Amino acid sequence: MDIRMNRRAFLVIGTAAAGLAGRVRAQTLAPRIVVYKSPTCGCCSAWVEHMESAGFVVDARDVDQDSLNALKQQSGITPDLISCHTALVDGYVLEGHVPAGDVERLLTERPQALGLSVPGMPIGSPGMEMGNQRETFDTLLMFWDGSTEIFQRHI
Repeated sequence: MDIRMNRRAFLVIGTAAAGLAGRVRAQTLAPRIVVYKSPTCGCCSAWVEHMESAGFVVDARDVDQDSLNALKQQSGITPDLISCHTALVDGYVLEGHVPAGDVERLLTERPQALGLSVPGMPIGSPGMEMGNQRETFDTLLMFWDGSTEIFQRHI
C-alpha cells in the first residue's frame, strides 16, 4: 500500500495534533482545587461546575458542618469572611463564590496572602445566579493577620 501525504494533508493533521497536545497539556497543568462543602448545598455544586467550565480540575468533598467550620478556622478565615464552602488551591484558600477569573488572576500574580473570599452569598456571583438579578460584590484578598483589601469589584 502506497501512502503519500501532500503538504495540505500534512498541515491539517499536524495542526489537529498540535491542538490536541495543547488541550492535553492544559488539562495536566490546570490547577487542582479541593473544595469542602455540604452535601446538600446546590449553590456549592454550581460553583464547582463554574470552576470546572473555566478549566480547573476540581475535587469536591462533601463534609459535615462541624468539619467545614473547623477547616475554616484552621485556614485562618475570620467570621466576617465566611461563606458556604471553602477551597484550597496551590497554597491559597478560597472562601465562597469567588469567580474563576479572580482565581486565575490570584494564581498569576501570586500575592503574599492567605487567599480570596466572597463573604456571604451575593446574588449573581458564580453559583448564586438568579436570572438577571445581580448584587454588586467584592472579592477580598485575605491576609494572615485577618486584614483584607478589595481584590476585584464585581458590578
